[in-house]
Order: sequence, then C-alpha cells, then structure tokens
Amino acid sequence: MRSAREIWEVALGELELQVNKPNFNTWLAKTTGLTRRENRITISTPNAFVAEYLDTNQRSLIEKTLINVTGASLEVVFEVVSARQPASPAAKNQPPRQGRSAFNPRYTFDSFIVGGSNRMAHAATLSSTKGSGGGYNPLFIHGGVGLGKTHLLMATGRLAQANGLKVLYVSGEQFTNDFIRSVREKQTEEFRTRYRSLDLLLVDDIQFIGGKRQTEECFFHTFNELHQRNSQIVLSGDCPPKGLPLLEDRLRSRFVWGLSVAIQPPELKTRLAILKARAEEAKADIPAAVLGIIARKAKRSIRELEGSLNRVVAYARILQAPITAALAHRALADIGGPAGQNEPTPMGQVVDAVGDSFKITAADIIGRRRDKETALARQVAMYLVKQRNSCSLSDIGREMGGRSPATVSHAYEKISRDIENSAHLRRKITEIKKGLNSSSRAASPK
Repeated sequence: MRSAREIWEVALGELELQVNKPNFNTWLAKTTGLTRRENRITISTPNAFVAEYLDTNQRSLIEKTLINVTGASLEVVFEVVSARQPASPAAKNQPPRQGRSAFNPRYTFDSFIVGGSNRMAHAATLSSTKGSGGGYNPLFIHGGVGLGKTHLLMATGRLAQANGLKVLYVSGEQFTNDFIRSVREKQTEEFRTRYRSLDLLLVDDIQFIGGKRQTEECFFHTFNELHQRNSQIVLSGDCPPKGLPLLEDRLRSRFVWGLSVAIQPPELKTRLAILKARAEEAKADIPAAVLGIIARKAKRSIRELEGSLNRVVAYARILQAPITAALAHRALADIGGPAGQNEPTPMGQVVDAVGDSFKITAADIIGRRRDKETALARQVAMYLVKQRNSCSLSDIGREMGGRSPATVSHAYEKISRDIENSAHLRRKITEIKKGLNSSSRAASPK
C-alpha cells in the first residue's frame, strides 16, 4: 500500500494546479500526509486554523483529487502537527524581520531559464539589483500565474542583498497585514522606518492592495518617499498597471513611470530547457522523449510544467517502474485528470457552455445586457476563458464584446473570491468545467 506521504505528495501537485497561488501557499503548502489506514488518510496541518479552513472549504476538492490519485474514496482527517515552539508574547508583537531566509534558496538568477518569453523581464530585474533607482524605477513585471514573476523578484532581492543593499521582499498581502498590524498595535513609526529606509523594495502581487483604501494610501506615500530617495522599487502583478481595476488612478499612473515588462507563457524550447534543469535538480534520469511529452502537454505556465514533471516522477516512484513514454502518458492522464483539460478551449465553446448553464444566450453574454444574472454569467465566462487559455486580457476583452482588460481582470478576481464563499457558484462552475472537459475528450483523436 502506498504511504500517506507519497499519496499526498502527488495530490499536492494536482491541487497546486487547481487553486490560485496565494490560497495554495496559505492553506496547502505546509501540509503533509501523515498516516493511511484502510479507507482513511490523515493530513497534518501546521495549526488549527488551517485544519478548520481545509475541512470547511476544501474537503470536496481534496477528496475528489485523492480519488484521481488513488482510484479509491478516502475519508480525509486533518490533524494539527506543529514543529514550531509557541512564540512568546513579545515575539508576536515584533514585525517579521527581513533576512536571507526570506528568499527561497531555489529562486536565483542562475536557476532561472531564460527564453524569448521572459528575456526582457530577466534583463530588467537583473539591472535592478544595483538598487540605484536608475532608468527602470519602478520596474513592473506582469503576467499570468506560474510564469516566474516571484522567482525573478526573489532572485533580485537575493543578489541585491549579497551586494550589501538593504532589501525587503513582501507580497501585497503581507504589506497589507503589516500595515493593519502597525495601526492596531500603534507601531506606525516602526512600520514607516521598516518600509521607507530601503535601497530596494520588492512587492509581489501588488494587485492585492487594490480596493483597500487605507492600504493604498499608505503604499502611495511609501512609494513617493522611496522614489524621491532614488531607492529602487520592483513590483509584480497579474496584468499591466492600467489593467488593475481596483487600484487608485494615482497609483496606476506612478506604476508606469519606469518600465513595464510582460512575461509570456514559455515557448516549447524554453519549456524543454526548464524540464531538463528541474530533472537534473531532482537527480531524475528522464529520457528526452518523456520531457518532450510533458513539454507539449503543459503549455500554460512553468508551475503547470513543473507540476506535470513531479507527477510523472511520483507516479514512477509509486509504481516502482522506469520512466517511459507510456508511463508518462498514463501519469498525465490518470493522475492529471481528464484528458484534454490542459488543452486550450475555444472561447466560443466556453461562452456556449456558460450560456447553457445559466439559461442565457451566448449573444446576451457577449452583448450589453446588465441584469444581475447576465452580468454574473459574463464574469464566469471571462473567468473560465482566462483560466483555460493563455489569451491576454486584451484578447479576452475583445472577444467578449469589446470589453477592456480591466473589466476582464476584475471579473476574474471577483469570481475567484466568490467561489471561495459560495458553494452554489462553486458547484455551478465545476459542472461547466466537467462539460467542457467531456467535450474536449470527445473532440480529441482516439
């Protein structure tokens, strides 16, 4: 019988492709498979809050994923197992310190595979390690999930820190939490000192602060002071500054003062180079033909690419079989979910499927009707198109009735939030996805 750790390792690879990065990092990344007894598997969590959230909000998704992985229905039990000692009251009041451990040791410029899709972003971030706030200030890196934005920001921070600069890397969520904590605990002066006395500030997923007026106000003044001091600012977002709908205009205008660079999904040559490098890191002997199979199936992001590689390696380990082309096909079909789900889905097919589910015509979804049900269907269609394709926000907006990239981005963010809180909407979107996957399988060659 496979161990709980092995099963959960494979399941995490699946779950990483099904939930967004902030949710995966917050709720799943620090979990491990603990024990398996008959039809029950116990998953360890770092604290009770995580256990409660997973039990309440993600149980259905986790159980379905485990069925895909094991072929059996398993009862999931979440158990708190913390390796850390409780922090003292004084330590809890301290803001997190920035040190070398803040950067993932895997994320360096040496380990970043450069290709046509990311060459400009790589060069621009490398130039920012000097911290002088020269020609690219601020530098804004934008692109879809799993394309390497975090890798580049952390590599920039590591190198700048090694060069003796005072560096701080945070996510948009962490900046928000630090600001709220500083107000609540009356430590605003310490907050200002921490964020405004830097040579280099890196903020990942800056779109998170959008719509949070006090946080935006704070970041506005932080940005201005750093910029006036000629300190370097590097930001990342999921779309260009002008496409961030919830941010104030004065922030968006400042974000385009310097240089805005896009990262695109990697082309085949780059995908193969990434797979080869990751296989070497894992000390896994994987034939070139197998790497080619993975590279041709996983096209949308580096995260999807690495997840597929991990699935193939884990599948071979579980079966104690050599990694062959046949095994790779089985791993990516049996573990990776329904065949065809990684293939781009035509936009019209998505709109038709959403229309059928909502009992609304495709013409109304693309058109100008503004009633609540049609507006929701339109947002769901934009969400699914963006999730299932590598189209730009502009392309999606143009095909969805000439709407702006900001409208598409807002729809995607809104539905991403709403499905976390609405079981009805989550079920509805799941059913639409199943229908689309079934259509993909029927259309694929046998």
